[in-house]
Amino acid sequence: MQKGFYFDQSRCTGCFTCAVACKDWHDTPAGPANWIRVQALEEGKFPNTELSYLFKSCFHCAQPTCIKACPVNAITKRAEDGIVIVNRETCIGGEKCKYACRKACRYEAPQFGAEPNAKMQKCDLCLERWGENKKPICVEACPMRALDAGTMDELKAKYGSRQEAINFTYVKRMEPSVVLKSKSYRKKR
Repeated sequence: MQKGFYFDQSRCTGCFTCAVACKDWHDTPAGPANWIRVQALEEGKFPNTELSYLFKSCFHCAQPTCIKACPVNAITKRAEDGIVIVNRETCIGGEKCKYACRKACRYEAPQFGAEPNAKMQKCDLCLERWGENKKPICVEACPMRALDAGTMDELKAKYGSRQEAINFTYVKRMEPSVVLKSKSYRKKR
């Protein structure tokens, strides 16, 4: 049973509530480590412009390249739900391993703080909340209901199996656990 995310790009307004809620919930200090990132995507030329947003996080891939890249086996994938986790006590820090996990991840999920030789951190799909029958904090915080999380079977049954969105590349060898709904741009006049 693989857990993952659903992201509806057509509903996202780029409010960053998901990212702020995540940082607050996990008590991540201000700085470069952001477990959730929201990327603004601008298209076209004035006066025919379009704006969309892309939710970026760890997508708990079926075949995570970060696991193989870690020289000390600090990253594992849970058999019971497919959530990719990092043992920060085992991690030797980004400077010592030359940020191998981040370089291996197409989605830039591994994050590092500003402190010297920072240890890797990333989205764990709010692991502790699942035990309380709660969804990840980013899902609950999203005012536009652009996010959801659950098993991939549940998400595909509810939203379909699309894996395309503007500026998102589905990397088949990694198999990111995400279902997407892309924003459609209006036809230019």
